Amino acid sequence: MIDNIQILDTQVLSDNWYVLRKITYEYTKKNGSKLTQSREVYDRGNGATILLYNKAQRTIILTRQFRLPTFVNGNESGMLIEACAGLLDKDNPEDCIRRETEEETGYKVTDVRKVFEAYMSPGSVTEILYFFIAEYTKEMKVSEGGGVEHEEENIEVLEIDINEGMKMIERGDIKDAKTIMLLQYVKLNNVL
Repeated sequence: MIDNIQILDTQVLSDNWYVLRKITYEYTKKNGSKLTQSREVYDRGNGATILLYNKAQRTIILTRQFRLPTFVNGNESGMLIEACAGLLDKDNPEDCIRRETEEETGYKVTDVRKVFEAYMSPGSVTEILYFFIAEYTKEMKVSEGGGVEHEEENIEVLEIDINEGMKMIERGDIKDAKTIMLLQYVKLNNVL
């Protein structure tokens, strides 16, 4: 449908937290005409997410934390229930998710399995998110979790029955896309 994409100009609009750029580009349409457009692109790096599950108990580990963007968009408390996740920070996805799992949930997992990857908001955000699952047991709990203190994450760790987790999606208690995708994955693939 389009061909010969060329970046004509890139302007940094903000680099306060992550980088917001205005990119002007040109491409050739199917009919041969050229079109020039400008779009804002938010680059926050790539990330990884994981759903911990316990087959014997039929439970999952999720987290709850404050998310400002949800608060300003109508989430009264700003609290969001979600799967453990984090930015790669120059790690490979597996090392990142092992680190994040221990920091956020307190579980030290070694056998993580990548199940897919996805662009989460490709109309404006560059991020690719790598999705993992891993089985957990009580013996893998090495700390309380809750996040890294200097990052002020203030994360609550939740252990939830898988069927209750699915009901939480239906009730609107879980509204996080990555979490919904992982919960549906474990149900559709008979992991739990």
